Amino acid sequence: MFRRNKGVGTARSPEALRLIDVTKVYGSEENAVKALDGVSLSLPAGSFTAVMGPSGSGKSTLLQCAAGLDRPDEGRIMVDGEEMTGGTEAALTKFRRQRIGFIFQQYNLMPTLSVAQNTTLPLKLAGRRIDHARAQNILDQVGLGDRLGHRPDTLSGGQRQRVAIARALVTEPSVIFADEPTGALDIRSARDILQLLQEAVRVHGRTVVMVTHDPVAASYADSVLFLADGRLVGRMNEPTVDAVAERLAHLGDTVGNASADLGDGMPMGA
Repeated sequence: MFRRNKGVGTARSPEALRLIDVTKVYGSEENAVKALDGVSLSLPAGSFTAVMGPSGSGKSTLLQCAAGLDRPDEGRIMVDGEEMTGGTEAALTKFRRQRIGFIFQQYNLMPTLSVAQNTTLPLKLAGRRIDHARAQNILDQVGLGDRLGHRPDTLSGGQRQRVAIARALVTEPSVIFADEPTGALDIRSARDILQLLQEAVRVHGRTVVMVTHDPVAASYADSVLFLADGRLVGRMNEPTVDAVAERLAHLGDTVGNASADLGDGMPMGA
């Protein structure tokens, strides 16, 4: 379990993430596909949000644009109160390293580095001082304090995802984006990872945005955003497995009436 650290987890802005009329189009002319169609949303600091929708709904594109891994064609993205501008790639990389953490389905660990080295790699890449004691503390909290010298190929899938969570936390990001973080895990390991993400929010004060297809995973979040055809078509607070599954089954019914069930905290305009 995570323990609260002094000076860690303090939100720098009450609004962790804001998208304003974000549009992303792939292809051109008659082959153009609008992956995101004027998406606007606002997520408060210290929240855990799941993003769901059918294949091709735009959920992965939403994560990639919000995280600065891809550039939208139109619209604005703000993280921790600061706009993610369209400057140079170096400036965008610096912005990501200062404010954003990532957790991927396939872990994205460096196979030649140890657990400890993988955890502190973002600090090294950003030219920041490496606090080995803090890294050790985080790895202790995710249950890997006795695996510091191990390489990824000696770990289980659940353990590798724990390293990815520690790596995301060590930079003290404003927002952690998780892309299907439990998709490659067994049920028990998935539950453990989801509980760690909950604690990252509740103890460390991080904001987590998780793309998932799994109603069970979504039920661990504070709220769920539903996408279809590149548009937000619903929001559910305090989700349960059955309620999420029911909403997904009828998601097509809400397309074309995107604002019908969007609750407070998700303004549809700037």
